[in-house]
Amino acid sequence: MGVAAVAGVAVAATLCLSGCANLGYYWQSVTGHLKIMGAAQPVEELVTEPQLAPRLRERLLLSQRIRQYASRELKLPDNPSYTRYADLHRSAAIFNVTAAPIYSLDLKTWCFPITGCIGYRGYYDEGKARAEAAELSQQGYEVNVYPVTAYSTLGYMNWAGGDPLLNTFVNYPEGELARLIFHELAHQVVYAKNDTTFNESFATAVERLGGARWLQTHATEQARQEYADFDARRRMFRELSRTVRERLKALYETPGLSPDAKADGKRRIMEQFRADYEAMKARSGFDAARWRGYDRWVREANNAFFGAQAAYDELVPGLEALFHANGDDWQRFYDAARQLARLPKEERHRKLKEISVG
Repeated sequence: MGVAAVAGVAVAATLCLSGCANLGYYWQSVTGHLKIMGAAQPVEELVTEPQLAPRLRERLLLSQRIRQYASRELKLPDNPSYTRYADLHRSAAIFNVTAAPIYSLDLKTWCFPITGCIGYRGYYDEGKARAEAAELSQQGYEVNVYPVTAYSTLGYMNWAGGDPLLNTFVNYPEGELARLIFHELAHQVVYAKNDTTFNESFATAVERLGGARWLQTHATEQARQEYADFDARRRMFRELSRTVRERLKALYETPGLSPDAKADGKRRIMEQFRADYEAMKARSGFDAARWRGYDRWVREANNAFFGAQAAYDELVPGLEALFHANGDDWQRFYDAARQLARLPKEERHRKLKEISVG
């Protein structure tokens, strides 16, 4: 999935004293983010430049309409974020590393100032990300390295111009562009330290609910249909992968099961997953080329893949139910989510799962 991730580590790094561990990692975070900030230019100035490509001008103007809608209609922060644009001359902003034990979907976490412990580690250099993954693999983890097109600094960099629009996502289809901007701005509204699943699920709920409203009220029929086709494939895949996650989790948590039995069960579940995926593609009505974005995911899938996906999906039903329980009122919803963010993690998750089943 073209996933967005919170990379507040870039901000946390600026607060790290000389005694912090992993100074090399913090340094690459700071310098990588500053390069992005330095490349950004105000959209209102860029769109007046005669030499700007017409396609880019159109996308930048669209992004600003979406940005204004986000604050006006969805009550998301009205600040400098996504009012500047940077061309990074690459296809990803950062590369995230995730890792999970061989018989668990629980992601390894890394802990930082401000952001707390999160289930991934971001690198601006793909080679460094893959070196980290190789080291974790040698330690016995299943790993995944994936490109991230956008991330949030949680509002801490708004004083310096905020998080910019990037070439890595500005050409997304209209529905996806709107959802991404809503998702990243949502991270500036509510953030629970040490709870990646809640944070990503909250932002995903905001992007889904807000994205649906944007498409319904502001998008063209072509954009709505384009998004409907894209979202249909995504929903089909998410349902299939959710079923596999549940089967793997049940296997791993079976009391008294030997490592050999777990290995055999895991092999059979993954074989069935890949067979079911091919069958799903065949009956979907979409040509094979439309599924290419998922093919690599399925081919290489492991616990790190499934664990990362769960962070973006697991609590979304409860959060969407919370939105409706608050009268579809955005401010009341955010206030209720903030109250949840103050609770202990286990209680927060339990309440959201209770809400999701009514």
